[in-house]
Amino acid sequence: MTKLDRHYTDPRLVEIYDTANPRGIDTDFYLSLAEAIDAHRIIDLGCGTGLLTREFIAPDREIFGVDPAVTMLEFAQRQPSAEKVKWIEGDASALGSLEADLLVMTGNVAQIFLEDNEWMATLQSIHAALRPGGYCAFESRNPEAQGWKQWNQAATYTQIDSPNGPMESWIELVDVEDDRVRFEGHNVFLDTGEVVIVESELRFRSSDEIVTALTKIGFTIEHIYGDWKRRPLEKSSRSMIFVTRRLQRSEKYISS
Repeated sequence: MTKLDRHYTDPRLVEIYDTANPRGIDTDFYLSLAEAIDAHRIIDLGCGTGLLTREFIAPDREIFGVDPAVTMLEFAQRQPSAEKVKWIEGDASALGSLEADLLVMTGNVAQIFLEDNEWMATLQSIHAALRPGGYCAFESRNPEAQGWKQWNQAATYTQIDSPNGPMESWIELVDVEDDRVRFEGHNVFLDTGEVVIVESELRFRSSDEIVTALTKIGFTIEHIYGDWKRRPLEKSSRSMIFVTRRLQRSEKYISS
């Protein structure tokens, strides 16, 4: 299982996660996708605090929120309408065969899988959790845009009022080596002066690398977008948004 950053395990940081990562246009994208494909069984893999998970709730739907971070899940289960979601502690290997219509991975979760064997195993588990013809959608930061160049105090500094008092936070880039980026999240609790530094590492796979992995597992690529307004992927696009589908049993992927 992937090592969990302190952002996902420290209760104080979990409590401010939704403040630091509020609802945005990405939520509208995933909700509209679920409507467009008439999804009735939906999995939110890496659901975290369940902010998006709970928005999928509808009378004719079965919703699963899956995350390996116990602290995140406990927070999610305390939120309004949480009882309408089936919460699962674990990573993709905990899914089994749910015959889901749609699985989403949001918040750039795809980038936490640093090793190729772990990434491929995750895709295999996702494939097994979907019904034939079911959809998997997720985003990953575009390495060509080199967004990490803006990961510094000047560009990312914020102040918030948390349940534990006022806080300052920012991101500092540590190192870039090939397609791996290491950085630190700085969190300062102003009332006490305590500083919590969270070390993180992400893998920036290219669009071609992601497509190759998906097709090898048995997915077909429906769309690759460069932003949440469904514009084409370009070199300058900050995000790569993949909408994929598990092949039907009668289909075969033919490599070009």
